[in-house]
Amino acid sequence: MKKIFALDIGTRSVVGVILEKTDASHYAVADLLIEEHKERAMVDGQIHNVLRVAEVIQHIKAKLEESHGSLTHVSVAAAGRSLKTELGNAVLNIKKRAALTEEDIHRLELAAVQNAQEQLVYHQDGKKASHYYCVGYSVLHYYIDDQEIGSLIDQQGEEVKIDVIATFLPRVVVESLIASLKRANLALDGLTLEPIAAINALIPATMRRLNVALVDIGAGTSDIAITDNSTVVAYGMVPTAGDEITEALCDHYLLDFPVAEKIKRELLTNDVVTIADILGFEQQIACEEAIEQLKPAMQHLAQSISDEILRLNSNNAPKAVLLVGGGSLTPLLEQELAERLDLPLNRVAVRGIDAIPSLEKEHNLPRSPELVTPIGIAIAAEHSPIKYVTMTVNGQTVRLFEVKEMTVADALLAANVQAKKLYGKPGLGLTVSVNGQQILIPGELGSPTTILVNGVEASMKHPIHDGDVLELREGKNGAQGQALLGELIEPIAPLTITAFEEVYDLSSTIYVNDIPMTDLHYLVQDGDRITCTPLQTIEHVLQAIDQEDVLMQVQPFNLAVDHQSIVFPALSDELLLNGVTAKKQYPVQQGDVLTLKPHTNPTVDFVAQHLHMSLSSTIHVTFQGEAVILSKPTVDVLVNRQPATAKTILTSGDSVQFVALDQSAWQYNDIFRFSDWQLPTAFKGTFHILRNGEAVNFDAPIFGGDTLTIELIPTT
Repeated sequence: MKKIFALDIGTRSVVGVILEKTDASHYAVADLLIEEHKERAMVDGQIHNVLRVAEVIQHIKAKLEESHGSLTHVSVAAAGRSLKTELGNAVLNIKKRAALTEEDIHRLELAAVQNAQEQLVYHQDGKKASHYYCVGYSVLHYYIDDQEIGSLIDQQGEEVKIDVIATFLPRVVVESLIASLKRANLALDGLTLEPIAAINALIPATMRRLNVALVDIGAGTSDIAITDNSTVVAYGMVPTAGDEITEALCDHYLLDFPVAEKIKRELLTNDVVTIADILGFEQQIACEEAIEQLKPAMQHLAQSISDEILRLNSNNAPKAVLLVGGGSLTPLLEQELAERLDLPLNRVAVRGIDAIPSLEKEHNLPRSPELVTPIGIAIAAEHSPIKYVTMTVNGQTVRLFEVKEMTVADALLAANVQAKKLYGKPGLGLTVSVNGQQILIPGELGSPTTILVNGVEASMKHPIHDGDVLELREGKNGAQGQALLGELIEPIAPLTITAFEEVYDLSSTIYVNDIPMTDLHYLVQDGDRITCTPLQTIEHVLQAIDQEDVLMQVQPFNLAVDHQSIVFPALSDELLLNGVTAKKQYPVQQGDVLTLKPHTNPTVDFVAQHLHMSLSSTIHVTFQGEAVILSKPTVDVLVNRQPATAKTILTSGDSVQFVALDQSAWQYNDIFRFSDWQLPTAFKGTFHILRNGEAVNFDAPIFGGDTLTIELIPTT
């Protein structure tokens, strides 16, 4: 009867198990031995002291050999908590690229995994990419032009992006395991990962097409594995587990850790527990009460596990959750996980060894979920042991840790072949300026690199095996970007326009670097400046006939009057298109006629009247029987700061200032400045000064409409 020796090397203890294969598909536990480490030789699943771990292994081996004879080969597992998980992404410009194929997407996934590997190396100071095995990855999201999409197959756009979550195993974990076994005179027969071991034991291959989460809750950490599509798609770990529950008991009831650990186990089987705290006080506590005190710690554990499950499973709850490990017995944990993952309670369950379908049940064997992983390691060693495989990539020898079906992508990762080398280099692009706008003309994309496995062309997902020879034949580089002048700018059809009584035959002119260009098949060069004046509007026509100053003439007539801008629309020249007032942006057509309707520039007096402003003070009187008009200015006028008169002609943009003068009343003696009347030369006598028939003096005020008379009285 075939015997299988397996070891589960844990943080606190080492479990040795010997399985006997009873038939083709069933096993029985022939022996099982558990021994705790004498000192802290393991930290979070990683061997820190090879000698001390080897001593424990040697002791277990010797004990088992007493009953089962010489043991020379053993199967072990790397702790799930040693796995490193990182997010990665890759972006690909797909302008002018044919619709994406499955091979394109596989290469993009490789680039994203390599990005995750770079992130891992960045976070692990002093490490290199070659220090890690990629043991699996899962695509989280596909995007096209920043919009999430379900599949990239046959999609087109400008840019695609892919997000992945990848899991890596440090090589040092494997090497330290092998070193410890060698010191105990054991050869490595098979290697697996603890999460895979538990999955192999509990979940038959036929069920792995289901999306299921397996959680191994130990003392210090909780290891998680996700199955889907008949494989393990993701691994993870949270640094929270059974010890947190024990510590909550310690804190609340003042207990020593070993005492709290014992009481925690009794909560599952008893109604009442007896507690003796560190002060020596003893009391009996109802288990329900103690469990209530543990609720916050238990809820924190459930929340941490559910968050990591969702992260690993693309933010979707799995179909079911299986719990193993000693920490899985935490009270109410199943209910809390079901609630946080929005699953029915019967979809979250603790599974012990009685759930292993291929194991014959021994009555004297504990049913504890703690033993699932050790037994799973032994079963995995028989069915799917992980081995080293060796192959060459472009002549370079590469060794891989076979944790799953290996593909070309895994070999390229191990050989550190960068994803960008899987395509020929894209051709250089050109940058040209078209009417002031920068335009990029991209180069052609390179062709894909051809991958040969043992001389036969293969894809990124092609399976590989020990001894395979991989060869990469680089793809051709893309051609430099190119474009014809006629592809970038389209000349406008000629127009016949009558403008200001002159006929013009107009056509657009294309300039390249300020030189006229008529050859539309000209191959543009990097940095070319291309301009073309279109003939679409009145403004374009005026530019073409060198009459742009007309646009200034038809600008609104504007004056700055006493520092205030005033527009006089009625004084503006008018641009007419076929006799109708038009603006510069109006479109033109074949045979259109442009004319200009000018307006006479105004005088200062015109502006004053428009503003209801009087430039002078005037009155009408009668003097010596004749009508006389008296007038004097009320303001001084300045045009562009220079003296001006009412007759000064103004142009648009002029500055006009009206400066008010001191206004005194009209007096009688002012009449002599506006009248030619004089006293007769030979007159002798006196005279009377009359205003409207009444005697007044020469300084008497006068008003419009007054009758002024000087009555002469000769001397007798």
